[in-house]
Amino acid sequence: MREPARLSARSAPVVGVAAGLVFVALAVAALLVGVLPGDVPLRAALLELASPTVVAAMRVVNLWGDKLLLGPATLAVLALVPAARRRWWVWPALMVVAPLVEGTVKELIGRPRPEGLGPGFPSGHATAAAAFFGAVCYLAGTLRPVAARAAVRAGAIAMIGLVAAARVILRAHWPSDALGGIALGLALASAAAWVAAVSPRPRESAPPGSAPAPPGRAPGPA
Repeated sequence: MREPARLSARSAPVVGVAAGLVFVALAVAALLVGVLPGDVPLRAALLELASPTVVAAMRVVNLWGDKLLLGPATLAVLALVPAARRRWWVWPALMVVAPLVEGTVKELIGRPRPEGLGPGFPSGHATAAAAFFGAVCYLAGTLRPVAARAAVRAGAIAMIGLVAAARVILRAHWPSDALGGIALGLALASAAAWVAAVSPRPRESAPPGSAPAPPGRAPGPA
């Protein structure tokens, strides 16, 4: 049976291309059309749910799209997941690149938020959440048993959707802003997963006093 991590690595380009195409389509529509046809009714439907309790819960969920939480969360993933440490530099780089790309696109598109004059497409919180939890989905491919892997991935996908919904319920974005952020974040996470998959694994140094490895073979356990 194929290893889950290998399957995740092979699916990363597919997810990345699909998410990238969705993002480009939404970006072009936001640039040329402005507010998309489904934005107003979907936003109204979500705002109907905005009771004080829901808004309070969404403010907590919203933190999972904030760099002040995602920065330490990325370090926690590196500490807890051995697979993340093999190419440790990929995941912090992802969380640095994601807001840079999002901010650049936001200025280029320039579509106003529903309540405010600042540019809103794509949502920065949704982009960051999708990048982080998309990476978690990839790294979960090394988890055992299968039930644990499925639970982590289900939770990560749920958090992406909840952060996107929070941005609309908190009146910060149009639904298409949030969807564009999800697409961009997943595309970037997939690119990071692909880089992690194709990058050579760092060599392990031999313990002091051990015999040198045979030519063509890296030192390490048999």
